[in-house]
Amino acid sequence: MTDAAETPKRSTWAALAVFLERRSLVMLALGFAAGLPNLLVYDTLSVWMRQAKVPLDVITLMSLVTITYAIKFLWAPVVDRVKVPVLHQLFGKRRAWMLLAQAGVVLGIWLIAANAPVVSAAVAGGDAAAQPDPNLDIIVIVAICAAFTALFGATQDIAIDAWRIEAAAVEKQGAMAAAYQWGYRISIIVSGALPLWMASRIGWTGSYMLMAFVMAIGIIGVLVAPREKSVETPLEKTEKGSPLLEAGEWIGRIALMVLGAAFIGAGIAGRAEPLTFLFSVAGFDTFAASVGEIWTTRPWGMILQVAGVAVGLVIVAFATYPLPGKRTRPSAYFAKTLKEPLEDFFKRYRGTGALILAMICVYRIADFVLNLMGAFYVDVGFTLDEVANARKIFGVVMSMLGVGLGGWTVARFGLMKALIAGAVLQPLSNVAFGLLTFTGPSLPGLYLCIGVDNISAGIAGTALIAYMSSLTSLGFTATQYALFSSLYALPGKILAAVSGRIVEGAIAAASAGESEWLRGWFSGMSPTAFASLSADRGIDAEAFAAGYMTFFIYSGVIGIAALVLAIVIMRKAPPPSAEKPAEAPA
Repeated sequence: MTDAAETPKRSTWAALAVFLERRSLVMLALGFAAGLPNLLVYDTLSVWMRQAKVPLDVITLMSLVTITYAIKFLWAPVVDRVKVPVLHQLFGKRRAWMLLAQAGVVLGIWLIAANAPVVSAAVAGGDAAAQPDPNLDIIVIVAICAAFTALFGATQDIAIDAWRIEAAAVEKQGAMAAAYQWGYRISIIVSGALPLWMASRIGWTGSYMLMAFVMAIGIIGVLVAPREKSVETPLEKTEKGSPLLEAGEWIGRIALMVLGAAFIGAGIAGRAEPLTFLFSVAGFDTFAASVGEIWTTRPWGMILQVAGVAVGLVIVAFATYPLPGKRTRPSAYFAKTLKEPLEDFFKRYRGTGALILAMICVYRIADFVLNLMGAFYVDVGFTLDEVANARKIFGVVMSMLGVGLGGWTVARFGLMKALIAGAVLQPLSNVAFGLLTFTGPSLPGLYLCIGVDNISAGIAGTALIAYMSSLTSLGFTATQYALFSSLYALPGKILAAVSGRIVEGAIAAASAGESEWLRGWFSGMSPTAFASLSADRGIDAEAFAAGYMTFFIYSGVIGIAALVLAIVIMRKAPPPSAEKPAEAPA
């Protein structure tokens, strides 16, 4: 079956009109609300903490609160199953959860503003030595408030994604995803810059209180949003057992979930602290120190992080498995909330389920492995100001354009064709990067590379969000999408970790004369390319060009794997038709 069966082809103007529909405009406000707490709980807060003379190691530890976004799929089933009292009757399941989460975010930001240490005028003016060390109790309170805010922020993400999927047809998911990303990126700019600007005028406390009021944009978005179409999946009937035994089973399963969450969070976030804390509490201090030491080393630490996520998933799966020969209430609840959403996915997609998950995992790898592009620009010969200027404004504009083009492509040509277009464009961005190895530090070339890369990433990212949305079924929407969005970046972690080693190895091989055929490509390259680096390290510029070109070829080939899988899946298992809503559970 081809993409033609997925959705009728729309005219250009009809595809553009989707962006002006009520749901898309609501999605813009909800995307803004989703992005707002992200920087406020750590990045922007770290500036405030540093002005208050909080030690850097303490500030770094506070970044652990952001792990909640990485492991949000663990409590996504609660958003699927639990009805918020009173609000559910007034607004429906998803909007009720959004309002509850937004209230938690507002309260959390307000508590941070009310409890954070005061920055004296001397420190604000630059005299850090005049400020006494902040009280440790206050820092602990701030950390708790930040974790509280992050928990509700991640819960808001879960509810917003579920509403987006259930409130719009498949062919409109591209525009919804684009509007969400637009709002999200705008809020990242606002939450990263506005609090800093206001802090120098009304103080940090007033600045954060103002940001709490800015959350009203998201609340208004919820109030004007239409109700979604959701399906309830009732629990199986179970016999009531001994209250003591049931309490013990609840505690045991929740403890396993916490342990699994520690492994998953430490792996996804690349921070060992969740594990080292648990090991230290259990009395394994020496082992905890060893884990903390090797967790971030390259490349083995990255391999360990991916393995940690796998171990965490196994532990979580074990926590949801029913007891042999018994169907207790705790086992029925955990099976319905975590195990059955996965079973439902594989029942609906049968033999292609594994292919779909593989495609999701490799689809953005071509982007993830390009984590050293900043170093590449410097090596080619660009100045830091040139790179910053190209990325700061032009890069953001191109990224927003790419997101919009992705939404329009989904609406105009259908979901699978947009997905394939994104899979084609991502490797093509490597061609633009390869051109810089010939031209050297050419500003037009730099802007071309950043433009092509950001546009292709925007199109691919929007198409992937829309595609993952189409894979969910009513009743398990929040859980299934949270799983997809939390785990799709995992394979890219280990490949990104070895990117630098690939480049350095290829440079060494080229300088030793082992890849003359590739060095021959650069006989006519610009004399300014890699000139400074070549003089510093005493290696021919052609060797550096050959090393980076090897890496671009490698990352491009990885991107082709996503294209092949997308084509195979398009023929075997296209997403739900635009004419029908998302399927109910299998």
